[in-house]
Amino acid sequence: MDQQADQQEVKERTIFEVTVDHFLTPIKEYMDDPAVAEIMINAWDEIYVEKKGKLTLTGAKFADSSAMLAAVNNVLQYTGKRMDPMHPLIDSRLPDGSRVHVVLAPLCRAGTTMTIRKFAKKMFDADNLTKIGTWTEEAKEYIELMVRAEKNILVAGGTSSGKTSLLNVLSTFVPNHQRIVTIEDSAELELQQDHVVILEARMPDRWGRGGVNISELFRSSLRLRPDRVIIGEVRGGEAMDMIQAMTSGHAGSMSTLHANTALSTLNRLETLAMMNPIDLPLHALRSQIASAIDMIVLVTRFNDGRRCLTEIAEVLPLDDNGQYQTHPMFEYKLVGEEGKKGIGTLQWSGIKSIFTDEPKIRVLRDSWNLTKGIFQADTKKDEGSY
Repeated sequence: MDQQADQQEVKERTIFEVTVDHFLTPIKEYMDDPAVAEIMINAWDEIYVEKKGKLTLTGAKFADSSAMLAAVNNVLQYTGKRMDPMHPLIDSRLPDGSRVHVVLAPLCRAGTTMTIRKFAKKMFDADNLTKIGTWTEEAKEYIELMVRAEKNILVAGGTSSGKTSLLNVLSTFVPNHQRIVTIEDSAELELQQDHVVILEARMPDRWGRGGVNISELFRSSLRLRPDRVIIGEVRGGEAMDMIQAMTSGHAGSMSTLHANTALSTLNRLETLAMMNPIDLPLHALRSQIASAIDMIVLVTRFNDGRRCLTEIAEVLPLDDNGQYQTHPMFEYKLVGEEGKKGIGTLQWSGIKSIFTDEPKIRVLRDSWNLTKGIFQADTKKDEGSY
């Protein structure tokens, strides 16, 4: 029976894939082009693509508005969703993993619009990010040590800056024997470990029944005995649940959110946490955030299409005035002839890590190669310890 059920599921998935491909024929050449990152269907006869970081109006068109709506409806059906005036903002995904967002009319004055963020078939790895200049070997080693030491990490950046791709890479530093639970609105993460449990939120049906949000999934995940919890993106009140879990012993969690600096990341997280029904005094909330988050990694997309890490910061306790403080470990700097062209490099700030004396960091001292200065390696102090 199980084998028959599996065969039926594969058959249904194949039918969906063929059907979706048929309805998306007008944009198939862009779906197949690996250089295209996003496809923006503003209207049946107005389709833009992002290619190598730049937006271009294409000549692609659907036959008419009805053909476009039929395509939208078929894409949504793949994940069991439908066009519903009561839920006009819809997240979905394509059979290949590409993320889809739909805004129904009349919220969009020009009519229903759909944006497809393509799934990267070529998965970046840590070494590849070094080759293309996203980070340096020193920064890579530092971040890997922090992941292995089970620090709670936020990846921040603007829209389409590569946060999810970077989170995928950071997850490769997690030891393979650990149990990881991932939580997302639409599954995008591609973790390589053997023991991964994937949870995905669900919208309510047309009668408002059966919806499961990120916050509910997160609370459920803590009962699944995770070693790590990775949330694709923090967008709302689930931030409070995540913060409380991080401060109650669930170390090594990771997530992403939209922000432009390390400090604004903490302020943004505070704002999201305040959307939760749990009411905490502001100082108590800030203290929990400063205690929960250990490190912030900022990724930026430049106008020429480059995506680089521009800041890596450790989070300090609140200052005497109850304000957030960060410890900049790596900063993006413009130097030399390349700097005159606006091209910089990620450099160590010269500041020592605040986690130097923690056992989980010092036990990794044999991996301190390029980062000895950051962690103040003292061989005499280490002899016979830990």
